[in-house]
Amino acid sequence: MTPRTGPFPLLIACALGIEHLALRTGDRGGAGGPVTVLRTGMGPRAAERSVTRVLADDPALGDAAVLATGFCAGLAPGMHPGDLVVAEETRDPRSTVACVGTGRLAEELARAVPRRTVHTGPLTGSDHVVRGPERADLLSTGAIAVDMESAATLLSAVRAGARPVAAVRVVVDAPEHELVRIGTVRGGISAFRVLRSVLPAFFEWHRSLLLPRR
Repeated sequence: MTPRTGPFPLLIACALGIEHLALRTGDRGGAGGPVTVLRTGMGPRAAERSVTRVLADDPALGDAAVLATGFCAGLAPGMHPGDLVVAEETRDPRSTVACVGTGRLAEELARAVPRRTVHTGPLTGSDHVVRGPERADLLSTGAIAVDMESAATLLSAVRAGARPVAAVRVVVDAPEHELVRIGTVRGGISAFRVLRSVLPAFFEWHRSLLLPRR
């Protein structure tokens, strides 16, 4: 991918209103170019429609880097609400999309929220909330987390044109901390606060895309 020589846009896509609120109220200083936060709606079809439409309809976003974010379910034992997942790739039944700058993102997230664990690995997609034994099935594929929109978001983005893509998710639900259990509210608040704190890391990743590869 050829490095650019000037600012270019960043499109940050999330699904839920609470995720959008966290991103809108986070620290927006330090962006390396124009930033758009898109609420796609829940599920892969909604994500695909929204991302495809905004990239087609807004000429300013024609070559935007795209970062999918929001909450996810952790698959690996030992994960906790508020942990971060940086995707090395996103997967769904249609495709696998490689992410750009995973190491840089993980480093910047560790700086932004130093008390949180950052996991890296494959992020898989689902069209429903994953619970119980299905976690183990997905973990056996090598994935470390699952959500409903990231894979569709990144696939739609690269189909619209060559661009850097990434996905960062905050764990809100994990094998020992399922949503149906007591403590869900506390876990959700923790995940919200973490998501609200990570915008500077996203901006550093975005800015790093302008640097020449060594």
